[in-house]
Parts: sequence; structure tokens; C-alpha cells
Amino acid sequence: MNKYVQMKIDRLKNGEIIISKEPGNSMEPILKSREPVILVPIEDLSTLQKGDIVFAKIHGTCYTHKVYGISEKEGVLIGNNHGHMNGWTKAVYAKAHLIP
Repeated sequence: MNKYVQMKIDRLKNGEIIISKEPGNSMEPILKSREPVILVPIEDLSTLQKGDIVFAKIHGTCYTHKVYGISEKEGVLIGNNHGHMNGWTKAVYAKAHLIP
């Protein structure tokens, strides 16, 4: 994981709300590549719902992807907007909000 991503995680863990611009087209048309989003830290996975967009880490990589499933045991199932599932994780750092 690069230093920029780790710095973002640290800031979110400290309760900071940040603006992030993630590269890639995996969330189109909801999010375009490098479209800014507001990342609001979360402390409790139970506040999430299917369809929310989150900033999370799975298998050592961070993604801004959609929540497809929620399980008390496994955490949240995240995937892109084209049906590819990344997997289950409890390492969810923030909920992403579109900037109007």
C-alpha cells in the first residue's frame, strides 16, 4: 500500500472528513475516474446499507466501491458497479458521498 493511501486511512481513523479522487472506471456511471467524493469516517458497520459506496480495504488493496451485502460475521461484501465482487471485509474506513 502506498504512503498516500495509508495517510488517507490514518486521517479517517482519526475522525477526519476528507475529499478523495480515486482513479478508475469501475464505478461508472455513479462515479467517474477522479471525480471528487467526500469520505466520512464510520465506526460501526451496522450503519451501512446495501448500495452505499464505501472506502474499504480488502486483500491489501483499498477501493471506493459499492456495498452488495452485509453480515455481522463477515462484514460487508464490496464490489464495483459492473458486478465484479471484491469480497467480504470488516476494514471499512468511510462512507463516500457524492459532491453535488
